[in-house]
Amino acid sequence: QVQLVESGGGLVQPGGSLTLSCAAPGSIFSGNGMGWYRQAPGKERELVAFIPSSGRTNYADSVKGRFTISRDNAKNTEYLQMNSLKPEDTAVYYCYIGGFWGPGTQVTVSS
Repeated sequence: QVQLVESGGGLVQPGGSLTLSCAAPGSIFSGNGMGWYRQAPGKERELVAFIPSSGRTNYADSVKGRFTISRDNAKNTEYLQMNSLKPEDTAVYYCYIGGFWGPGTQVTVSS
């Protein structure tokens, strides 16, 4: 069974930064699109950022200019750098790689 390993969530004050990581087996990392989604309490899961296997990276309008998605092919890991965090960014964040989901990591933005 394929497992994605997420890390980097936590509690941060408004305006702060966090970096999420998601490691995957090389067999599903190479050549596949990958992204980050989030789900806030009482809301549906939504796209945050996505790197397709080819083409342009996509960001939700609400995070453009603040979040950056990236991938390290040597480490089979994708990242989400989150800057200028707002309380409305509070959610469980899920990574997605090649058809598989991570378990989710909680991000809470609060003073």
